Amino acid sequence: MIPLFRALAVLPLWLLHGIGWGLGWLAFLGSPTYRRRFAANARQAGYRPREVIGAVAASGRLVAEVPRLWFGAAPRVLWSGAELIDAALARGRGIVFLTPHLGCFEVTAQGYARRYGPITVLYRPARKSWLRPLVERARARPNLAAAPTTLAGVKQMLKALQAGQAVGLLPDQVPPEGLGVWAPFFGKPAYTMTLSARLARQTGAAVLLAWGERLGWGRGYRIHLRAWPGELPAEPVAAAGQVNAQMEALIRECPSQYLWGYARYKTPRRAG
Repeated sequence: MIPLFRALAVLPLWLLHGIGWGLGWLAFLGSPTYRRRFAANARQAGYRPREVIGAVAASGRLVAEVPRLWFGAAPRVLWSGAELIDAALARGRGIVFLTPHLGCFEVTAQGYARRYGPITVLYRPARKSWLRPLVERARARPNLAAAPTTLAGVKQMLKALQAGQAVGLLPDQVPPEGLGVWAPFFGKPAYTMTLSARLARQTGAAVLLAWGERLGWGRGYRIHLRAWPGELPAEPVAAAGQVNAQMEALIRECPSQYLWGYARYKTPRRAG
């Protein structure tokens, strides 16, 4: 698998995104379950399918660009709002980046690591044993550490923040049972992680919203940054609701690059 990924990594980004366009539509047309979930999630957010149909191809591009991001030359990255990072780093309390399943979320952490320094990202270990070596090897990059969704991973992220470093999470990812609360997401209860708010409150770290826009014709990416409005409440359900509301706002900036097919409203799996 690694040799295949390395071979694909040398292809230009525009070609990989073209291949991804086809992959996205093959998955969409080949799976009635995926189509129904895509339409239902978009409708829950107030969109008609035709308003977000571009997200079908975007989901395929997300998959096709992975070899380049993991094994290829660093893509071109532009920044919007980088002064927010400068201000947060000057405080010396660390940064908690919150990113939804929007655009290219892989490039946000990579871009930060190349430009600013160490960042630790939370990830769910691959369930397939043959995939684990690939993921672990691909994410072993300078200034980029990966923390699993375990107690050890949480401790790793706390340690990074206490050292004034950055961490990154996808708070619209469904956490294991017992590690979240039910909070509205586009008006419907969704099981939502509480970790992001706890990390920020425990360490006093700055909270920044981020997402990586995929530019057309393989021109690279633009990382958009937004400041967190106010302070996170201590009560877990209220905090999770605020996090979801901010994720909604980011998604509405570019709904055609959101993963509407993600099973956001599923019942969480048991931890362990």
